[in-house]
Amino acid sequence: MNMKQKCVFGLSGLMLLALASTLHAEPVPKELLGDWSLELDSGLPAWMRVAETNGQPLAFLRLYVGPAGPHRDAKIENGRLKFEIRKKNKKSKSVSVQTIDVGTKDGKLDGVIVRSSPNGRGEREAFTGKKIPPMPASAPNLAKVRFGKPITLFNGKDMTGWRVHESDKVNGWAAVDGTLKNSTPKTDFSATGAYANLRTEEVFGDFRLHIEFLIGTNRNSGVYLRGMYEAQVVDRDSRMQGMQGVGAIFGTIAPSHNAGKAGGEWQSYDITLVDRHFTVVLNGEKVIDNQPVSGPTAGAIFTNPAAPGPIYLQGDHTTVAYRNIYLEPVVSQK
Repeated sequence: MNMKQKCVFGLSGLMLLALASTLHAEPVPKELLGDWSLELDSGLPAWMRVAETNGQPLAFLRLYVGPAGPHRDAKIENGRLKFEIRKKNKKSKSVSVQTIDVGTKDGKLDGVIVRSSPNGRGEREAFTGKKIPPMPASAPNLAKVRFGKPITLFNGKDMTGWRVHESDKVNGWAAVDGTLKNSTPKTDFSATGAYANLRTEEVFGDFRLHIEFLIGTNRNSGVYLRGMYEAQVVDRDSRMQGMQGVGAIFGTIAPSHNAGKAGGEWQSYDITLVDRHFTVVLNGEKVIDNQPVSGPTAGAIFTNPAAPGPIYLQGDHTTVAYRNIYLEPVVSQK
């Protein structure tokens, strides 16, 4: 066999192996396809999406502030989806691995996360989940949406109607001179910190929210609608721009333009959330117009869009102040 024949044979063999692999690959179970709001034993907020492309599974999973994916090496074995999430420590260069194994049992989601670390320690955490309804086929007609009377969320005097989300963290929140202020020593943009986030006692469905914020130069906070979708809070000149900049639904929808103000100036958000679609008006300028968001953003504490959720303010980042917070609930969509 000459070299040309060997090359042809080699290529043909690879094609046959790939075809055989495809033919023998297990299909993605239909009952797993779609979006899921997960319930972990630890209580860590989590969301998962299972999709299929060319007969192969695509696995998305966000564990609180982690990346959503798609994650590596997704495959179906014995009717169960298996994939890995790998995280590299920038300082030590070590890699930790989380292996996810999920299927259905008696009609319910049945999953486990096996965590391993460089020191050889491992732990298992079970989870279940609720199926999230598909996204609406089209954007809502906002001209037909009726809003109820405004509900004042902050009375300007005290913390009535609010509570910290993490009881084990430092509370930097207080009512100060008519503002809801969070004071922390943190100045960096890392994802979490020692200080507590804040949420409303009450939960809400769809609505229109007005909130004003004062953020310093190179400082960071965020407003989560229904505890699920973050409207970014930074100054106009922040290093975070586009999908991570002011006016954005963080990491998901970029504003059409930067309508932010300089650090140290009061700014305002008017945000409409209807049927998982966002309209964002920043400082009087529309920057997002009735655009869909199909999943929770990083840092979400609620992950089921079919359920109501709180207004949730980031306090584990830097010092920030809020005022004039009120909400108009959706009462009908004719």
